[in-house]
Amino acid sequence: MDEDAERPSPRAAHSGARAGDSDPAGDRAPAILALAVTKRFPGVVADDHVTFRAEAGEVHALLGENGAGKTTLCNVLTGLYRPEEGDVFVEGRQVRFHSPRDAHRAGIFMVHQHFRLVQSMTVAENVVLGWSRRRSLRFSPRQIEQEVAETAGRYRMDVDPRARIWQLSLGEQQRVEILKALYRGARILLLDEPTTVLTPQETDQLFESIRHMAADGSTIVFISHKLPEVTAVSDRVTVLRAGRTVGTVRTAETDAAALARMMVGREVLLRRRKDAGEAAAGEPVLDLEGVGAEGDLGTHALRDVTLTVRAGEILGVAGVAGNGQRELAEVIAGLRPPTGGSIRIAGRSPHAGDPRSALRLGVAYIPEDRMGMGVSPNLSIAENLVLRSYRNHGLGVGPLLSGRRIGTNAAGLMGRFDVRAPSGRTLVHQLSGGNVQRVLLARELSSSPRVLVAASPTRGLDVGATEAVWQLLIEAAGRGVGVLLISEDLDEILDLADRVAVMYEGRVVGVLESAEFDVERIGLMMAGAGVPA
Repeated sequence: MDEDAERPSPRAAHSGARAGDSDPAGDRAPAILALAVTKRFPGVVADDHVTFRAEAGEVHALLGENGAGKTTLCNVLTGLYRPEEGDVFVEGRQVRFHSPRDAHRAGIFMVHQHFRLVQSMTVAENVVLGWSRRRSLRFSPRQIEQEVAETAGRYRMDVDPRARIWQLSLGEQQRVEILKALYRGARILLLDEPTTVLTPQETDQLFESIRHMAADGSTIVFISHKLPEVTAVSDRVTVLRAGRTVGTVRTAETDAAALARMMVGREVLLRRRKDAGEAAAGEPVLDLEGVGAEGDLGTHALRDVTLTVRAGEILGVAGVAGNGQRELAEVIAGLRPPTGGSIRIAGRSPHAGDPRSALRLGVAYIPEDRMGMGVSPNLSIAENLVLRSYRNHGLGVGPLLSGRRIGTNAAGLMGRFDVRAPSGRTLVHQLSGGNVQRVLLARELSSSPRVLVAASPTRGLDVGATEAVWQLLIEAAGRGVGVLLISEDLDEILDLADRVAVMYEGRVVGVLESAEFDVERIGLMMAGAGVPA
């Protein structure tokens, strides 16, 4: 760390009072304090005098909509950005980080959503890669493995130091990322959306490890969009909105509805509770029987999948990422040819591997990669909205498309689906994630589909945008569309679905009616345990 990276500050003794926190820890300095931090980018103020305070030994959740300034604040705290205004204090000492290495030396580490591990190396090798506790050139694999095992045991993180990363589940790989930070001396750990790829059982294990870390005196900053998890694991919550601090509250004194209101500034419908049998029992609009498919590497991705989606119902597909969900969606949408079995849409069979055939029969598709596959980012909203319908919706005169009619079509759909942008001429890559998803849903649902395949439709969206997407899916089902909802967020599936199909290693290992929904049972099936014989 540079000489000025850490130095005593005469203001540190008064930093707690100036932080505006409702729970100052007496005379003890906070573990980390961001005081009136401002960070600007061309044309935008990402963080506007943000104050954030976390104490030693607590789990502190950081909430906010997309664009609220959470990521920018974390990048300041971990040395990726330097603020134009404001100060950062670590355990009462003012710090100025010039790089993440400076933050690491101060004990601040961040575990990102996307893991940074070398698949062919062992757990122990990944933990010490590029770093060592000792200055000696001598490397003792056995000693490193023993130290890693001791650290894992201390925080209840079961992982084999000799296992190679490619042999581990996603949950185990996340433990390795956390172990890397703890082994290297992390006292303040920032976890960015840590439960995205975990089963319910793995989430419970993570929470247990977090509590052990906090009990040991570490500070955990928990960044998540999942309000039930925030209320389950955190001690306090700080909410950001539009780049400013809205407030900090004790978790025990609030609830998910109040936190959502703080995030978006209004009441938010967080759940859609359903009674068993509430959905109309319509005719089958999508039938899969014995469907198989290969993955991108030529291995079996789908194995003998049989499913039925009825008109007016939402069938949820639950599973840990990588168990065939993406291939299932692509086979139905015609983007991937099946290797066997049959697919029928409203009683008719599309041409295998032909997306235009699936489209003509009434399949609408919301891919998980909304920017890479769902929309054309460099085209305008209006142009994206006619990518399905330009052939048959009277948008042109003769062989030529009419810009005026395309603009009128866009204006109508933007109003109907609440797409928030200056005009239909706005380029899609300039929109927020929630508005991009609204454009995609507007295009697909305006085609009057029979079947909607929605793959991770709320991934990366904040609570306000998630609410809007949920409502559009519910309305589509209410109009008789059969919705196949594929999501790694089990809470989302249980809130929306009439039935749940669980996938494991490319197979559907069970289909449960709403009256049979049980988080523990579904979680075990997602992990390959408790699967019916």
